[in-house]
Amino acid sequence: QVQLVESGGGLVQAGGSLRLSCAASGYAFSQYSMGWFRQAPGERREFVAAIRRDGDRTYYADSVKGRFTVSRDNAKNTVYLQMDNLKPEDTAVYYCAAYDSGSGYYTAIRPDEHDYWGQGTQVTVSS
Repeated sequence: QVQLVESGGGLVQAGGSLRLSCAASGYAFSQYSMGWFRQAPGERREFVAAIRRDGDRTYYADSVKGRFTVSRDNAKNTVYLQMDNLKPEDTAVYYCAAYDSGSGYYTAIRPDEHDYWGQGTQVTVSS
């Protein structure tokens, strides 16, 4: 049974930091690119960051570039999102998602490309 479980969300003041984790189980983690997405109330789910299955390439939305860092530990089946210098506009539910890259190195960044999703974790940034 595939599971993606996010943790690390919470309430933080603007300028603060949070580190999200997503623990995966039930599938070949190292075969999948991993993405982070977020969704604010009344808004569409949007891409935040993604990392290639081997961890050697990362991708970021312009809105978080330079502030967020995505990483993964394939030995622990876990992907992370370090979020620094948080802003009130970063407030949203954050989701991790997995895309089956197979034997290739394509890294998905569109929500509809992903095969599995976590349940989400709330991040609230106060001004």
